[in-house]
Amino acid sequence: MQRRNFILGMCVAGAAALTTTFAGTAVAAYPDKPIRLIVPFAPGGTTDIVARLLAEKLGDELDQVIVVENRAGAGGSIGTGNLVQAKPDGYTLGIATVSTHGINPVVYKTLPYDARKDFTPITNIAAVPNVMVLNPKKVAARDMAGFIEEAKADPGKFAYASAGNGSVSHMMGELFKMASGTDLLHVPYRGVGPAMTDTLAGQVDVLFDNLPSSIPHINEGSLVALAVASPERSAAVPDVPTFAEVGLPEVNDPSWFGLIGPAGLPADVLETLNKAAVKALSGEEIKDRLAQLGATPIADTPEEFQKTINETLDRNARIAETANITLD
Repeated sequence: MQRRNFILGMCVAGAAALTTTFAGTAVAAYPDKPIRLIVPFAPGGTTDIVARLLAEKLGDELDQVIVVENRAGAGGSIGTGNLVQAKPDGYTLGIATVSTHGINPVVYKTLPYDARKDFTPITNIAAVPNVMVLNPKKVAARDMAGFIEEAKADPGKFAYASAGNGSVSHMMGELFKMASGTDLLHVPYRGVGPAMTDTLAGQVDVLFDNLPSSIPHINEGSLVALAVASPERSAAVPDVPTFAEVGLPEVNDPSWFGLIGPAGLPADVLETLNKAAVKALSGEEIKDRLAQLGATPIADTPEEFQKTINETLDRNARIAETANITLD
């Protein structure tokens, strides 16, 4: 009897580390091979940097290699569309952003995915403040109240640069106009690089941007930051008030970067990934590295992340309708 119980106990213990298929063939528990992480933007940008930070630490937690694959184009729609076609087994994941899941679905006439239905939210990785900056050689104001007063005194006097039509900075600029009652001319660029170059050169007066790319210019004084879009002031620029503090709470939403999978991700795989990602984001090293970007870890539940996606979609749908923003 003792021998039988011993053998039974060994079998149960061994089964705990395995998953059995309907054919009776035992396979290793997830994950047992490298995971692919699709980043729908080019290398070097904020999305890519955040993705690679997570990939390194998440890989450590899962004891598996995570291979980052950049598939840029169409405002992130190409790479995000590729994820929809992937098998929902946890071996192909992606990065969702405000652009891919909060703007593209409301401004593009056609899109290769449904942001609400075609994905499994895993966790929101981090929030990155957005910022409104001006060229101090072109604008006399040094605070938000002064800028709004100056802009209202001469409607259309100031032009703002964005990273392109339908970009986060474009939507932020239009939301600012609605909330502040000002009239600014929109000048779209092909990315934040050329937009920043022309703002620094004085070709345009104002730029709406992710905070990380503006921080060096704010610190050296070539740009003046009027406000950051963030729940709290950023430790990277502690003297800059939030939009809520200057009376524009509608503009106070930061950008975010989340981890997603295709729709239909198995519950056990989702749980494994969420727990591992949350633990990875709790480490001091990744917190410090994100802080250097002006970013704050979120590490929430799949349900909370889905709520964020839905709220972002609803908000930008209102902006796009009011400002008549549509793209082919």
